Amino acid sequence: MRYDIPSPMLAKAAASVPDPAKTTGGLLFEPKWDGFRGLIAWDGETVEIGSRGAKPLTRHFPELVEAIPRLLPGPCLLDGEIVVATGPEGAQRLDWEALSQRIHPAASRVARLAAETPAMFIAFDLLAVDDEDLSSTPFAERRERLETLMAGVEHPLHITRTTHDRDAAVRWLAEFEGAGLDGVVAKPLDQPYAPGKRTLVKVKHARTADVVALGYRVHRSGSGVGSLLVGLYDSDGTLRQVGGVAAWSDVRRRELVEELAPLVERDDAGDAVTGEGERSRFSGSKDVSFVRLRPELVLEVRYDQLEGSRFRHTVQFERWRPDRDARSCTYDQLETVAGYDLAEVIG
Repeated sequence: MRYDIPSPMLAKAAASVPDPAKTTGGLLFEPKWDGFRGLIAWDGETVEIGSRGAKPLTRHFPELVEAIPRLLPGPCLLDGEIVVATGPEGAQRLDWEALSQRIHPAASRVARLAAETPAMFIAFDLLAVDDEDLSSTPFAERRERLETLMAGVEHPLHITRTTHDRDAAVRWLAEFEGAGLDGVVAKPLDQPYAPGKRTLVKVKHARTADVVALGYRVHRSGSGVGSLLVGLYDSDGTLRQVGGVAAWSDVRRRELVEELAPLVERDDAGDAVTGEGERSRFSGSKDVSFVRLRPELVLEVRYDQLEGSRFRHTVQFERWRPDRDARSCTYDQLETVAGYDLAEVIG
């Protein structure tokens, strides 16, 4: 058999760990692993590792490609997270920087990194076993089947731990941060697998969003990137500017110009295409032009709040996300703040 790798099931941000009693069928809580989303298809002959984006991850993790047919009991389609841990024994933590270095075109470099900082796969869902499609079955049943499948499977393949206890999930949110984990995920137990839908709930240590780099402004000194303009896709598929990222050192600003050069849009004469940024009543005669970039590069940013369709303040760069597809950067990933009557605040 051959498995078609679907788009992964996604999560919507929440400010606190949800109450399972308020969800029909209840919730199962898991640690939120800070890695690359990976869907592993092992059909008995070949291994393929899909991701959230259009680019497969298979060639970037040869150690997993070798381990999967050797360790798994039979053909299956798994959903999980690829992570790298570094540090001394007894004090290891997830290492995003080491993981992100795997997205590299040189096979020799990938092979070296696979030996120096080998990856692990943390399974948290099972979509198919042999010829049986499990995607339409409730998550509670899929989890039971996953536990059976993974029983006795050894490192570097693992199954994520879980709890039905909300209090335990709240403790995990605080305690597991020390190991480099990213928060907690709550999963409805009675729901089928919903590719591309944000039916899960994630609670993170900070508000973050994946955004698309759509252009940059030259620094006021005339050298380097002053600010990186970022955007999100709306429900109509239009990429909208939502804010900017700044606060780089002089050296980093100049490096960014070189790194972003392959993505700069150019006209028939080879000159960089520029655009006009959005003006506000505060911008006055300020130059708001920017160099346009092809919307391919994804970065993760920290933000405080959304006001209308834009971030309220300048956002902070967190990290590049080479594992993300730009089209997945939509508004519906953002945390929705519940309304509250101002009169109740004023008293």
